Amino acid sequence: MFANNNLGVMSLGFPDVCIVGIIPVPEANIDFSITDIPTVFNVLYGGGLVENLITISTLSTADVGVGVVSGMCMGPKRSILGSFKLLVGAIFVSRLTSINGQNGLLPNTVGICLLPTQFRVLVLS
Repeated sequence: MFANNNLGVMSLGFPDVCIVGIIPVPEANIDFSITDIPTVFNVLYGGGLVENLITISTLSTADVGVGVVSGMCMGPKRSILGSFKLLVGAIFVSRLTSINGQNGLLPNTVGICLLPTQFRVLVLS
């Protein structure tokens, strides 16, 4: 899979169960890596800073109401699983189809990275 950088990788999480009014409603949760806080500043993949498992996105959006688990309307996203063989900045690298926890550090939903932003660096592990 392609390695992730901070130039707009899209992560999609479903179902993001939010309390709208008095009933919980499942909705889609979308995050773009443009809002990520990078942790490695000296490695570039395809012109963008590389992402590893401790990179935290500041905002995952596209839901209305407060998340049932996280208690947040638009919360951060963090990678949960990535490559187990490639280290960048002494931490495992994040890649396409990595599993993310979205809408809060105590995640309200689990999502995956779907849209690549660079097509040169492949992570085969």
